[in-house]
Amino acid sequence: MFSGKTHELILRVAKAGYAAPATLVVVPSTDRRNGAHVATHLGLQVPATPVDDAAALAHLARTSSVVGIDEAQFFDDALVDVALHLADSGKRVIISGLDLDFRRRPFGCMPQLLCVAAHVQKLQAVCQHCGDAASFTQRLVDGRPAPHTDATIVVGSSELYEARCRTCYSQGAP
Repeated sequence: MFSGKTHELILRVAKAGYAAPATLVVVPSTDRRNGAHVATHLGLQVPATPVDDAAALAHLARTSSVVGIDEAQFFDDALVDVALHLADSGKRVIISGLDLDFRRRPFGCMPQLLCVAAHVQKLQAVCQHCGDAASFTQRLVDGRPAPHTDATIVVGSSELYEARCRTCYSQGAP
């Protein structure tokens, strides 16, 4: 979190849209933070269609030439096949998501998406403790690291999560 993933998604979709104006941006319906938009922590936002699953995305994307998918880690595993099908049918597919959950474990379908992607750009945040490059997301409960027994998916922002480097990341309760 806080690495600029959504910002990069918005920029890439906008740039691709100059040549192919039929664009679709989707967000999983489980992420209700911004309604029918994807938004950056800095306030940049674009309209997006909330979808329940990868099958709904496949249906919506039929008439689009560019498809942007934000928060891909929240989608079901079928997103991998849908993304491949869209790309194989000539559509530009731009995906943003977290590769690791708050336990530092692979998150949802992201590992499979990374394997089949034509291009991967891994962004880093800034550690909110020391200022170094941060690759991990620390979930907090009452200001302390969340136990690893907590649910994997808890949608939130800076009230629940901090970017952390390897040194400042706390394992929490196993």
